[in-house]
Amino acid sequence: MNLAQKIAAFSAGGFLLAGLLFGVWKYLQISQSPKAQASPYVDIAHRAALLYSFACLVVERFVVLSALDDTVELIAVIAQIGFFAVGLSTYVIHGLLKDTDNQFERPHRLGRAVLPPAVTVASMVALIAGELGGFAVLFWGAVTT
Repeated sequence: MNLAQKIAAFSAGGFLLAGLLFGVWKYLQISQSPKAQASPYVDIAHRAALLYSFACLVVERFVVLSALDDTVELIAVIAQIGFFAVGLSTYVIHGLLKDTDNQFERPHRLGRAVLPPAVTVASMVALIAGELGGFAVLFWGAVTT
């Protein structure tokens, strides 16, 4: 098992564990809420972590199928999983701060701070490039094998 595979496999476990823990957080909020609801970003963090865990297994499988250089595969895996983690972190931050139910609503808020729109746009462009580009590289490596 090469390093890219190990990172993907262990990230799957880490995201699954986080998702299960976020499920406890979600339940605690539900149990204390008059409407029996968790805050939106706690709910999103819970579901996203579970989905990212399975996405990491798909990424790991495509590393196995790919015949690209190990370094190229490693960069592709780190790009994808790094952005999974960054995205999940923003959900957790919004869940802790309870500052929004839509992080794309203008003005873009992070706690009491207002973020310039360019920060959100640049973050999303980088996320798209990292996640989509990283998987496209592995997919191409598998298809051309």
